[in-house]
Amino acid sequence: MQWRALVLGLVLLRLGLHGVLWLVFGLGPSMGFYQRFPLSFGFQRLRAPAGPAPPALGPARRPGTPGGPSGPSWLQAPGPGAGAAGRGRPGPAVCGPAHWGYVLGSRGRGPDEYERRYSGAFPPQLRAQMRDLARGMFVFGYDNYMAHAFPQDELNPIHCRGRGPDRGDPSNLNINDVLGNYSLTLVDALDTLAVSVYSEFRGFEAVTLNWFVCPDKQHAFIIFVFLSSCLLLSFRVLGSLLSAHRIITDSKQPFGDMTIKDYDNELLHMAHDLAVRLLPAFENTKTGIPYPRVNLKTGVPPDSNNETCTAGAGSLLVEFGILSRLLGDSTFEWVARRAVKALWNLRSNDTGLLGNVVNIQTGRWVGKQSGLGAGLDSFYEYLLKSYILFGEKEDLEMFNAAYRSIQNYLRRGREACNEGEGDPPLYVNVNMFSGQLMNTWIDSLQAFFPGLQVLIGDVEDAICLHRYNWQLQAPDVLFYPLRPELVESTYLLYQATKNPFYLHVGMDILQSLEKYTKVKCGYATLHHVIDKSKEDRMESFFLSETCKYLYLLFDEENPVHKSGTKYMFTTEGHIVSVDKHLRESPWKEFFSEEGGQDPEGKSVHGPKSPEIKVINSSSNCNRVPDERRYSLPLKSIYMRQIDQMVGLI
Repeated sequence: MQWRALVLGLVLLRLGLHGVLWLVFGLGPSMGFYQRFPLSFGFQRLRAPAGPAPPALGPARRPGTPGGPSGPSWLQAPGPGAGAAGRGRPGPAVCGPAHWGYVLGSRGRGPDEYERRYSGAFPPQLRAQMRDLARGMFVFGYDNYMAHAFPQDELNPIHCRGRGPDRGDPSNLNINDVLGNYSLTLVDALDTLAVSVYSEFRGFEAVTLNWFVCPDKQHAFIIFVFLSSCLLLSFRVLGSLLSAHRIITDSKQPFGDMTIKDYDNELLHMAHDLAVRLLPAFENTKTGIPYPRVNLKTGVPPDSNNETCTAGAGSLLVEFGILSRLLGDSTFEWVARRAVKALWNLRSNDTGLLGNVVNIQTGRWVGKQSGLGAGLDSFYEYLLKSYILFGEKEDLEMFNAAYRSIQNYLRRGREACNEGEGDPPLYVNVNMFSGQLMNTWIDSLQAFFPGLQVLIGDVEDAICLHRYNWQLQAPDVLFYPLRPELVESTYLLYQATKNPFYLHVGMDILQSLEKYTKVKCGYATLHHVIDKSKEDRMESFFLSETCKYLYLLFDEENPVHKSGTKYMFTTEGHIVSVDKHLRESPWKEFFSEEGGQDPEGKSVHGPKSPEIKVINSSSNCNRVPDERRYSLPLKSIYMRQIDQMVGLI
């Protein structure tokens, strides 16, 4: 009987200790004896992925950074006593699991329910079930698009019909900025077919993609170089054509036999022709920053808008750079880099930040808000991804400087994600010149940023940012067009940590999409995320990104993960293999018209702005682009071979 008394005493002692913890700190568990969800979500102090050291990120915040008006502590910039980096570690953690359960969405249900849902293991059988559900989601949307909408651009899934450009109202930019009779949804989904439904990739062989070599079809449509809503024609079409071309011509064929009989680089020709038709956007701008819209047949309209968003003008470098290096033609990367450098030179001298809208003729900032969401997101993303692909150190230097400014002025809250006093971090929107708080608006595009932080090795901060506006405890934007950014960051965080928490999050997202957005012929945009009212539209990025990231999250054995090839995702989710071919350029241009310095430090004059002339092709829709349709006067003045890759991913 003594052992029974001893066991009973230990049980009572444990209950008493938990009771004291619960009453005093709000940290104790329920009456159960299961292991609680750790404070740090199960992550230790995570380090960057194996390989070369991550880029130096500089100090996290300057002491005394302006923080805007008075208010809650999470809005305040650090004071002079915040430590050398501006966000010192003030002491042990004060926010326990109960706090996290509240912060991350369990209000009204209690922390225990939250922890039971997200802290457990994720069995292989459940993972396989979610993988098949994600594949089925893609197949359902794709099959219905092909049955009811193709060759139109998008599917209206509620009424089971196609959607194309709004011919009756050319000013309807919400439609006409994206749609132009390209069979857009099919083109955007080409590499998703290879990644998730391997046998179906060949389906595009039978598809007639003649839109770019048949310019008469575009006589009425003005096409965005980049959309103010950050939907880039270059991202959706040019990037997909290049990705699909690389999959077809990959000698390793990691996704199975994706080769096509008698393939003669047709997709590369189409990508080339599209890029040529976009080149007029870079003409006749005093800054080198491109116009926001261009007609694929006639060029820039006479009354074109001179204002463009930073992301729109500065996020062409990946796709244009890949095309230049595949063709051995510097023109496309040249104009994209010139635009990036023009924007970079317009950043604030005081904060190092950029605004979100600029005048391409005057260089004056029309929108002075600096943040991580719409209008700026992919500008930062492509500085880093361009370096990963091409190895140009200047891209990394610009990204490092931009990241330091972001940490200095946009980040609020305590230094560490899961320890220390104060509120968890939050990134806000500030005035680019003063750093003063403008608002705490968070849109769905901002959800990409944790994924970008994973690529640079700042995984702990990415973990903490992987959620919505916890302070508001409500969505800032009620409209949800099936965007992929949260899924993307969830996928990348899982790849970095292998913590099953992210599989549970992905399952929640997948099941919510099935429950609230699935309709008769596809998946519909949510007009209102609270009342779940729907709009009759399925945009192309749902198949090209949202479905792809969900599938890859649960497909452990996918060639993307197991083939030994390093892949990077464009901002539209198109896969690009990271290899030496893209890091070896037989040409090197000096891009500053004011001149520069050669490797020995001697001053040299850069080339004049290229006279880019686009000549209309014939109306023969069955031929590939004529190489003589444009002039390429640029001359190589400097050559360099990149001998080794930098393994950032």
